[in-house]
Amino acid sequence: MKKNTLVILIISLAFVTSCVSVNATRLGTESYRQPVPTDEVVVYRTADQVPGKYEEIALLNAKGDSAWSSESGMFKKMKKRAGQMGANAIILDAVSEPSAGAKIAGAIFGVGAERKGKAIAIFVFPPEKE
Repeated sequence: MKKNTLVILIISLAFVTSCVSVNATRLGTESYRQPVPTDEVVVYRTADQVPGKYEEIALLNAKGDSAWSSESGMFKKMKKRAGQMGANAIILDAVSEPSAGAKIAGAIFGVGAERKGKAIAIFVFPPEKE
């Protein structure tokens, strides 16, 4: 019994973490950079917070069913995708949550209410040494 419960838990966790999808549109001169580990990708709320010069790498669009995803999970998937493209940061653009009515309708009719997010993947250049 415990073994079956563990298997169901593992499958459920894999399903929940895969419920956010992120697509990316590469920008700029198509210069490719080495991948950056997810935990090294920084999140900025605005471009003003970026501490130096940067290059835009890609537009990121994320979506996931609000019942099976979270904002933090969405940001983590965006960071992962950005890092795969060689970005070391993302600038958040917009996050939209479904309304309470959309969530209720989704539950009644068996359709998902989507959480959506947008960001720009960037490469922040190291500070210039004087």
